[in-house]
Amino acid sequence: MQEEKVVEVLSNYFQNMDEKREKSATDTSLNHPVWKPLVDTCTMSRKRPREEDDNCVPPAPAVSLPLQMSICKVAPFSDDPDANLERERCDYTNCITYKVAKSGRVQRPIRVYADGIYDLFHQGHARQLMQAKNLFPNVYLIVGVCSDALTHSKKGRTVMTDTERYEAVRHCRYVDEVIRDAPWELEEDFITRHKIDFVAHDEIPYMTDDGTDLYAWLKAKGMFVATERTEGVSTSDIVARIVRDYDIYVRRNLARGYSAKDLNVSFLNEKKFRLQNKMDELKDKGKRVMENIGEKRVDMIQKWEEKSRDFIDTFLLLFGREGRLSHIWNEGKGRLMQALSPPASPQRDGSPTSSNSSDHDESVSPPPPKAGRYEFSPSSSASAKFSNNGSPDDFSDDDDDHQSK
Repeated sequence: MQEEKVVEVLSNYFQNMDEKREKSATDTSLNHPVWKPLVDTCTMSRKRPREEDDNCVPPAPAVSLPLQMSICKVAPFSDDPDANLERERCDYTNCITYKVAKSGRVQRPIRVYADGIYDLFHQGHARQLMQAKNLFPNVYLIVGVCSDALTHSKKGRTVMTDTERYEAVRHCRYVDEVIRDAPWELEEDFITRHKIDFVAHDEIPYMTDDGTDLYAWLKAKGMFVATERTEGVSTSDIVARIVRDYDIYVRRNLARGYSAKDLNVSFLNEKKFRLQNKMDELKDKGKRVMENIGEKRVDMIQKWEEKSRDFIDTFLLLFGREGRLSHIWNEGKGRLMQALSPPASPQRDGSPTSSNSSDHDESVSPPPPKAGRYEFSPSSSASAKFSNNGSPDDFSDDDDDHQSK
């Protein structure tokens, strides 16, 4: 009985699992391409054994996906197949009014057109396109970008080329299609060919050569929708910043490896800018050093106080009166004096020492004789007194001896 109950429970369990998998396979909420790989992985096949599906991840619960998924590719150009297909799907037979478009009861996307130069694409451009994208509940935004030749003739030179401006616009998340070489003045044929429902632009009137507003006829037909400009930022403002800080940007590009020829800078100006860069580098290094010293001065002072006593003791040990250098100097001085003094005369064997001999001589040798008085006649000569190599010591006080000589 127990075995039968176990078998019955297991069969009911697997039957419920099969029903859940079949239900998940038919659930439309999981048929979206985002969830399809997960559903295909977890759907059990009748041809495979059950052991292979034991490790299968259970199906994800039904999730209501948003209507608009994030864009993962750039907007197509007007002559690309995707743009042509979208244009063919649009039913342009019935005119859509502004009130109907705002109500959200239109069965197809509303095609809104915005044009411009879009040089140095900035946040002001992006905000203008965002406003155009959000004019109605379901908008297909078409953006026209003018070419270089038309822009230079009508407005002036651009910083970016037309190809760069096309790429900058088509990478904006709000743009669905880009028209290259857009016309300066919109005509009925252009509006019809691209099936445009509304034109979005700021309310500032753009005058033609004859003094009329470019968008006057669109405003009269109710096909014009105004957008707001972003104050404080424009392409002209960005160019003005570059012109104002010309030296800074030239020095920056020179430091980054650009040559003077690339920047159209003379030889002297190049040297001047490079010298300024070096001076700024030295200033920055000095500033960083002073900041580091300011941060670490407390630690440095404490460490210096700790080691100052050791420095003083070491100095006294080397240069003090009893220091090592004094001993070395005295020893060297003694060795030098000993080396420079003459050697003593050698002593003979058995001879008394110098001190004893001097004492003996003083004690033994008699005192010198007294000098006698002599009277010399004028006729006598000085040579006769010392004749025969005589010396004064040969004379004595005895009269007899003097007479005999």
